[in-house]
Amino acid sequence: MAVAAAALVVMWAGTAAAAAAAVYEVGDKTGWTILGNPNYTAWAASKKFHLGDTVVFTYNKQLHNVMAVSKADYKNCDARKPIATWSTGNDSVVLNATGHHYFLCGFPNHCGIGQKVDIRVAASGHSSAAPSMAPAPASGSEAPVAPGGGGGSSGHAAAAPSPHGNAAVGRSVFTAIAVSVLSVAAAGLKLI
Repeated sequence: MAVAAAALVVMWAGTAAAAAAAVYEVGDKTGWTILGNPNYTAWAASKKFHLGDTVVFTYNKQLHNVMAVSKADYKNCDARKPIATWSTGNDSVVLNATGHHYFLCGFPNHCGIGQKVDIRVAASGHSSAAPSMAPAPASGSEAPVAPGGGGGSSGHAAAAPSPHGNAAVGRSVFTAIAVSVLSVAAAGLKLI
């Protein structure tokens, strides 16, 4: 009985953890563009990103792309040495490390007029200055990114699930399920 309860705890915790990751569409309904002068700094500041969350860049692939770049290249809008590049028009990037993730559009002048975003993933309430991430795979449904990698790898990511910003609800559901399962498991162990 104790083994079955422990197995149930592991299964439920894994399912709840997967449900807790949030998916965010960069720029919300505006998407990744220069039209209307979206404020990506304000957009990123309005969200709380966590490890495992996914950001989705939706854009016209004839007019834009997405490049992961270093902090210096982000500040200078320098697209000559990207860490990773996406160009499908519907790119998903998994935030798999804490710290800052710097993205910009590599089309001429787009970054200079604001098509760039700094997404910060907090680590238990504090930031890491230099996240360590792997370059995006050439094919796959979700593409992790990493500053400090090689220059110019090209990652093509498929669409992620529908974007939502309800990470807090998912995390509270996870917590409630975990507490319930642990309570049941503890009660089961007392019966033995």
